[in-house]
Amino acid sequence: MAIDVTPLTPTLGAEIAGVDLSALDEEQFATVFDAFVDHSVIFFRDQAALSVDQHLALARRFGEVHVHPFERLAPSPDGGGSRGLLRMHTTADSRVAAGNRWHSDVSCDERPPQASILQLHDVPPVGGDTLFSGMYAAYESLSDRMKRFLDGLTAHHSGEDSYRKLFRVETVDPGATWPAVDHPVVRRHPDSGRPALYVNREFTEYMNDLPKEEGKALLAFLLDHSERVDFQCRFAWTRNAVAIWDNRCVLHHALWDYWPHERRGHRISVVGERPAAWRLDHDRVPAEHRGSTVRLTA
Repeated sequence: MAIDVTPLTPTLGAEIAGVDLSALDEEQFATVFDAFVDHSVIFFRDQAALSVDQHLALARRFGEVHVHPFERLAPSPDGGGSRGLLRMHTTADSRVAAGNRWHSDVSCDERPPQASILQLHDVPPVGGDTLFSGMYAAYESLSDRMKRFLDGLTAHHSGEDSYRKLFRVETVDPGATWPAVDHPVVRRHPDSGRPALYVNREFTEYMNDLPKEEGKALLAFLLDHSERVDFQCRFAWTRNAVAIWDNRCVLHHALWDYWPHERRGHRISVVGERPAAWRLDHDRVPAEHRGSTVRLTA
């Protein structure tokens, strides 16, 4: 069967048909990976439920499996099962739902995940969609003066607020802290060569190199800007569908609008590189992407 790649929006996202993710040959994976780089987030319906080993094997096609801070700093007594696999389960009794705020997965790590691969095994009868927002477009639509102002700036990302305060997860070592690191506000994507805005509401705490109030105002603007509806695509889940997104250039938000119904699945992420800053005086947008700027609308 031929592989069919259907874009969802002009900005990002594509559905891919004609693929069995449990049995990809090298040529098929090359097509999938190219679509991943080109569209930033890709979706697959009509899949069989992946076993843990199959899910891990798929992730390893992209690179080294990422171990979440929950597993590194607050492992469960039974070891939590297969290392690197997160069990996502929201029920009527859940106090919070994972992903219910715009974020890039674990951007507080020194080497944050590149790809995240999620399969949902049980979905609510209605609701539970995931929104994705493209950070290439978010950067491209900024004015030239704002791009120059952001050049070389860094921001502080931390897991303390999310993991300790929101999810109330305590580390095994009482003196341990959740990951925290400084990353460039605009990063260069290693595969596409394009600049992407790299701040998010879940983990980015403050801007460096600016007075507190200036940094606070700038970060508030960038967060609101990154969540603009014209940068987004939306995926309505079906049972056993799979989404693979690029955390280096995409934010996502898992809507929790389905209470009291359940949503359950497995996610595995892949270790990325330490983010490299995009520098206006040294980097150039690849020719195939020039002239694709998203303009501000009234």
